[in-house]
Amino acid sequence: MAFGVFIHRVDSIYDDSPAERYQFPSQYLSRAEACIDDWIIYYEPRKVAETRGYYAVAKLQQIIPDPTAAGMFLALIEPGSYLDFANPVPFSGPDGVIETGVLNETGRISGRAQSAVRPISAIDFNRIIALGLAVDDGILPRIGDAPISSVREEKLPFHYEVQRERVTVLGSRVVRDRIFRKIVLRAYDSRCAITGLKLINGGGRAEVEAAHIRSVEANGPDIVSNGISLSGTAHWMFDRGLISLNDDLQILVSRQANDPDGIRAMINKSGRALAPKRMVERPHPHFLSWHREHCFKH
Repeated sequence: MAFGVFIHRVDSIYDDSPAERYQFPSQYLSRAEACIDDWIIYYEPRKVAETRGYYAVAKLQQIIPDPTAAGMFLALIEPGSYLDFANPVPFSGPDGVIETGVLNETGRISGRAQSAVRPISAIDFNRIIALGLAVDDGILPRIGDAPISSVREEKLPFHYEVQRERVTVLGSRVVRDRIFRKIVLRAYDSRCAITGLKLINGGGRAEVEAAHIRSVEANGPDIVSNGISLSGTAHWMFDRGLISLNDDLQILVSRQANDPDGIRAMINKSGRALAPKRMVERPHPHFLSWHREHCFKH
């Protein structure tokens, strides 16, 4: 088993769905196979406008030949393991590149940085995870304030303990809920997508919640496109199927609601859910379809 980096971009020509599968050609098969039953980090290239850099982590469950494309393979992601980073991590930081494994013997960036699938050391993996999942309440263990050059010289037992802590953190529901809340509320500017209201309480905390469109219990991933920012009442109605969304984000009101006119009075004037500015962060039709089929009371 080994950690890996998978390059993915929103406009990819490949049949990717980062929380579910990653398509790649046979030339990367051996590298991808080494990551089975272990964690991979998704990376968006620097050439992409407004690149997110290292932006998510997921666990690779298995690899199968792509039944629809000869010579292609699918890396299948373990359900419930995908997690968007609270803070996308840039390729380079104040001390140089974050992923030191892309450097050659002279310290320059090598061709490895262009490989769509590549291994990553436990040290680099831990560093990126620590940066990507860091939130204000300090839920992750610290790895020290040493510069990259010093971190590389630390002893193996320390790295092993940190690695175990990182992997444990990735499976924590408490941690995942905190990260998910941060990324969803940031995408929606802490505003309820249904009512359009942005309410901040006396403590400076937004009075909205991060709702999963496809529930965690149904293997809904912790990806921002499976989330929506809702007030408490709207969240309650959404989870109980009294409201839902079309693929174009038109708000649907259930005929089984006891007060449909009251619900419609709460909806913002456009009749559509407010959406994040970035297309990649908007509710994905795949998740919206699941909610209409399994939750919405038609």
